[in-house]
Amino acid sequence: MKRRALVTGGCGFVGSNVAAHLRQEGWQVSVLDNLSRPGGVDNLRWLLSSEGIEFVHGDTRNSGDVDRVIEQARPDAVFHLAGQVAMTTSMSDPRRDFETNALGSLNVLESIRRRKLPSAIVYASSNKVYGELNGLALQEERLRYTAPGLPQGVDETMPLDFQTPYGCSKGAADQYMLDYARSFGLNTVVFRHSTIFGGRQFATFDQGWVGWFCQQALAVKRDSGREPFTISGDGKQVRDLLFVDDAVKGYLAAVEQIESVRGQVFNLGGGMANSCSLLELFEHLERRLEVRLRYQRLPWRHSDQKFFVADISKARRLLHWEPQVGKEAGLEMMLKWVREADAGVPCPG
Repeated sequence: MKRRALVTGGCGFVGSNVAAHLRQEGWQVSVLDNLSRPGGVDNLRWLLSSEGIEFVHGDTRNSGDVDRVIEQARPDAVFHLAGQVAMTTSMSDPRRDFETNALGSLNVLESIRRRKLPSAIVYASSNKVYGELNGLALQEERLRYTAPGLPQGVDETMPLDFQTPYGCSKGAADQYMLDYARSFGLNTVVFRHSTIFGGRQFATFDQGWVGWFCQQALAVKRDSGREPFTISGDGKQVRDLLFVDDAVKGYLAAVEQIESVRGQVFNLGGGMANSCSLLELFEHLERRLEVRLRYQRLPWRHSDQKFFVADISKARRLLHWEPQVGKEAGLEMMLKWVREADAGVPCPG
């Protein structure tokens, strides 16, 4: 019998990749999405181009929608990826941010709890639950900030410090996921992500910075005289890059080992070897595309981290997982996706 999965936010960037991978692995997949994100309809069309996926139009903020799809699917695994993903949006509409991230997550947990289902529940949290990380001793170099005291990056013992409505809503859901394992025995696991990028990502200025700047670089390639784009801060802020295929494999590794990792949290990213600042990305794109990128600096975004790289030691140890796609190979695939998406070419991912 096929295993059954529910992917909330399954028409989003990461969700559509998860759904497609599960389908390829022989799972019966239900996708719940309200199609509010840019690119959601395109990703749905792509998902439904082959058999094996059932789409349910609904919203995790509505407990009735959640109950209906979980009662119908009775999933062996839930990949809870629906969410409000932009810090800037959370500042302009905190209630929507709360209802989407915190209330929506509670609705999923409660629906599973009331039915006493043994489903594995994978939750995509955020590095933003650690706040600005102002306590880190940073060094400023030509193109990036470094944290000499954290040679492997930030691990899961870093104290939580919810800042901005987005950090609060993601952090609340993060903690509910962990507590429902303690209090009610649910099979939850939390991933605190750095930067995920790759195919099916319709990036915007507010979210998906790697894809967004790849779009800007390709636009300069087509028209070298176009107006400069903007960046927030000085461009030396650092994140680790994780290609979406590797993120999906991390999720599946947790599901396969849910009995031993339930109730635990993992920082999941590309690790120090795949860390990158904005300025380093710009230098790479300039070399790769033979362009000169011009940009204007805006003030730092509220509560932005100058440095976050995930220490992935725990994921290596307990999930037997590590990234397989290096940042340069991933950037090549990102550029290919952006080119084909801009040209309206059907893409596999």
